[in-house]
Amino acid sequence: MQVRGLTVGPLQENCWVVANGDRAVVVDPGEEADRIIAAIDGLTVEAILLTHTHFDHIGAVAPVARHTGAPVVCPQVEVPVMQDPMKYVPWPGFGPYEPHDPEQTISGGETLQLAGLTFDVIFTPGHSPGHVSFSLAEQRVLLSGDVLFEGSIGRTDLPGGDHATLLDSIAKLLAALPDDTRVLPGHMGETSLGRERATNPFLHELA
Repeated sequence: MQVRGLTVGPLQENCWVVANGDRAVVVDPGEEADRIIAAIDGLTVEAILLTHTHFDHIGAVAPVARHTGAPVVCPQVEVPVMQDPMKYVPWPGFGPYEPHDPEQTISGGETLQLAGLTFDVIFTPGHSPGHVSFSLAEQRVLLSGDVLFEGSIGRTDLPGGDHATLLDSIAKLLAALPDDTRVLPGHMGETSLGRERATNPFLHELA
């Protein structure tokens, strides 16, 4: 398995391309569709996975889906956002973002077989109401979206956010996955669950 991260857009969101040979999955194509399309040249994209639908994570969904023909897999309760993204942009000056009707919905607990890899869908709300994270248990990789960052956690001051719920979600990840799990977050750099357990100041109350 090979993973490539592209940091895109004004909010410096991480789009991840997870490839296995010439098959791939794109996670959270937030902006700069042309860059993402160039990064997947020569790959067969089997799905576009969304951890959540905040505008900085979905701005390139429609053009990348159109280019690849890949189905978009979206948290079920956040489908209305994907269908009308500009309605949910909280600040002026961003967009316009093109709507897309997701081909598949997830709520947590599903297992997705894509690109010869197994993605376990974990329900991790708190940053947004339907947020999910994707675990590749065999490879010890977690695509955490905006739940857990290097030295930080997701913000909870946007509509549908809740701090206690977010901490519960992080506690669930820490309990379920080994410390050497690579964390590929929606912003900032790569980290590991063990490193965040030991050093992340926002997790002290979970100790």
